[in-house]
Amino acid sequence: MTRDTRSAMVVEAVYDVLRRIAPELSPGELDRGRPLRDQVDLDSMDWLNLLTALHERLGVDIPEADYAKLVTFDDVVAYLEARL
Repeated sequence: MTRDTRSAMVVEAVYDVLRRIAPELSPGELDRGRPLRDQVDLDSMDWLNLLTALHERLGVDIPEADYAKLVTFDDVVAYLEARL
C-alpha cells in the first residue's frame, strides 16, 4: 500500500467515524488544523467512542497515554498513519 493510499484510507475512516458520532458534520466545514473536539463539540464520551471506533476499524491501538497527542484532525490522521 502506498503512502498516499494509506493516507486517503485513514482520512476516509476518520471522516466516516466522525459522521456517525456527529451526523450534522460536513467535511467541508472542518478546519483540519483546529482542535477537533471544539469544532465538532465532542464530549469525553464522544471522544472515547471516536477513538474506539477508529481502533476497531483500522486495528490501531490508541493507548490512553497518547490521547493528549490527538488534538486536531491532522494529528489523528498522522498518528493513525504512522501506526498502520
